Formats: sequence, structure tokens, C-alpha cells
Amino acid sequence: MAEERASVATLVLTLSYDGAPFAGFARQEGHDTVQGRLESALGTVMRREVESTGAGRTDAGVHALAQVVSVPLFAGEEPDLPVLLRSLNALVGGGIVVTGAHIARPGFSARFDAQAREYRYRLVPGPVPPLFLRDVAWWMKHGLDVEAMRTAAEALVGEHDFRSFCVAESAEGKRTVRRIEAIDITSAEEFGEHCVVVRVVGNAFLHSMVRVIVGSLVEVGRGRRSPEWLGETLAACDRAAAGPTAPAHGLVLWHVSYAEECWL
Repeated sequence: MAEERASVATLVLTLSYDGAPFAGFARQEGHDTVQGRLESALGTVMRREVESTGAGRTDAGVHALAQVVSVPLFAGEEPDLPVLLRSLNALVGGGIVVTGAHIARPGFSARFDAQAREYRYRLVPGPVPPLFLRDVAWWMKHGLDVEAMRTAAEALVGEHDFRSFCVAESAEGKRTVRRIEAIDITSAEEFGEHCVVVRVVGNAFLHSMVRVIVGSLVEVGRGRRSPEWLGETLAACDRAAAGPTAPAHGLVLWHVSYAEECWL
């Protein structure tokens, strides 16, 4: 069997996808998923059953600009990367684009070798709904106090227990300490439409962690909570203390970072 052979290298793919039609990234029996589609396409090209590892398990509806996936390669499987890219894009189906292919050392894991992951969330505040951003941004009819949101976000930077900011059931019996390197909140204009972009960079994230952080920041931006409340929520280590989970369609897995020595 393929899994009993020693890997000689690792195929590393970068994917972009529209999360709307998928039941998330991770394969699920009986559901259309990004990983399921990719593994089916890889199986056709490589003529064997393929199991891949993703850098992040994005939820249903969450998009990706640069999801990273690793697949072990065995002797005789060294691919022609440009040909592989064309073949996968012809097979993987709508909503997914394979944007890059690299070769890494044997044993490389897109998940465990990742040094940092960057997510971005778009908000569109104001009475006019977005047109071009409607499928990738959370529209709210009210305005947002961006300065108050920035002040609140400072409490989350660093290494903390983020149990308050994840799906409660997913945290039972598990370590919930993570490190956030940066949270930047900026105004932007995309396709002529105003939006607020929340950029979150960290070493790893809990289930729905970024979406709960954004939902909580919106509570501050709307004036429902003070900026100090976010620090109190963090200390509570209780999901019930935080704000709502922001809708999935506003979130994008933007970038995953690795050490240069990973690549061959």
C-alpha cells in the first residue's frame, strides 16, 4: 500500500476558493468539500488514492486566497509541476483554483510546519448595501467606531487562552492557548465600495476563533460594549461572555507562512 512506502518528497499546492458552495474545506462523506474535490482530482492524475493535509480547516462558507495543502510523494511520482497545475485545474471543478505547486522536503506538513496564518474579514458599514462585495463582506446598516475597535483589539494581541472565542464544544478537554501576532483594522475601497478590513495574524486558530473575535469587535464598534469589555471577555474563558459569531462569507484565509528551509 502507498502509505507503507517511504516518502521521497512532498507536493505542496496553494489553492484559492469561493467557500459559498462547499461544506467547508475538510473532507466529509456525502458532502461537497474543497479537500474532497482536490483529492479526487489528485487521485485521477496520480492514479492512486490520495490523502492530503491542509493548513487550515475553514468552515462552510469561508473563502481562501492561499490555502496550502501537502501530499506525500513516493519514488517515481516526481511531477512536472506546470502540467500538474493544468491538469488539476481542469479536474477540480468550479469554485476552486490551484494557483501554485512546489516541492518540499519529505515529512513536510502544511498544517504542522506553518509558522503563521493570516485571515482577513471584510465589513461594510452604512445604509447602502454592497454590490460587488456582497458575497465576501458582512453588511450592517449601522456605522462602526473603528478607533474603539482598534483599542479593544489590543487586549487580544499576544499569547492568551482564547477559550471565550471559539465554539464551546470544540474546546472541551483541549488546550486553547494561542498566540496572535497582530490585529489590524483599516478602511479600504474595493471595486469602488467602502469596507473595513480586520486582519488577524496568529500561529494557529481555534474553531471559528476569528469570526467570534470579529463579532465581538463589531459589538464594540456599534457602541454596545466598551473597548475594555474585550479584555474582560478574554479573561472569562467562557464562550457565553463573547459576542456573536460573524457570518462565514466575510472571512478569507489570506496567507500561510513557512520557513524557507522547507522547500527543495
